[in-house]
Formats: sequence, structure tokens, C-alpha cells
Amino acid sequence: MSGERDLSRLLAGMRPELNAGHFVFVTVDGPAVPPGLHPAVTVAESEGLTLVVPQEEADAASLPYDYVAGWITLRVHSALGAVGLTAAVSRELADAGLSCNVVAGFHHDHLFVEHDRAGDALTALRRLAERSA
Repeated sequence: MSGERDLSRLLAGMRPELNAGHFVFVTVDGPAVPPGLHPAVTVAESEGLTLVVPQEEADAASLPYDYVAGWITLRVHSALGAVGLTAAVSRELADAGLSCNVVAGFHHDHLFVEHDRAGDALTALRRLAERSA
């Protein structure tokens, strides 16, 4: 099942959707996810295991964090080899003064933006999709 590669189709069809909740980036020692955590994302780094988890789970586990994010999923099925989607999306958000942490899944791209400005990010992404249609 291959994803879309055409940038104009990707942008026009991205259908950004805000997932419910507040998400935080934490790091833990070792390769295993601690009990009680259900990460949306894991990244193994030499310094430790980075996890993106619901804020309430990080709080319950007394894990420190300093960035609270909203999680936006681009509902278009993008090919992992597609060129330009991340660049176009990050440029649009940067022009709106928004930071963005992008994670590619097999089916979709996921954006983690400052939670308090997630609505602004959705507006910017929807404008980009409309201009691309």
C-alpha cells in the first residue's frame, strides 16, 4: 500500500486533525518504556530514549518536561519517499511564528506544535491546503 508522492495532492489533501490531549517530550534511561507510559512516539538516541507521551502520564511518573504540545495528524497517506511535504508545512508554520516537530509514520505525518497555539497551526495548515487545491 503505497502513499501519495505528488506534492500538490499531498498539500491539497492533508486534512489536518488535532488529536485530543496535551503531549510532552521526555527522556528515560535504557531501551524500555517504563510502566504506565503509552508513548505516541519513541526515538532511541545515544543519550536515552525519547518518548512523546500524554502530559498526565509524564506527571504521574514524575518525569520532567519543558514543552507541552498539541498533536496534529495530516490525514493524507503520504509516501515516505515523498519530497517537499515537510518543507512546505514547516515553512507555513514558521511564517506564522510556530515551531513544529515532525514525525513520519508509515501512513501519516504527525506534527507536534505548541499546545496553546495548536488552533493557529490548524488554521495555517488549512489555508495552505486551500491554496494548494
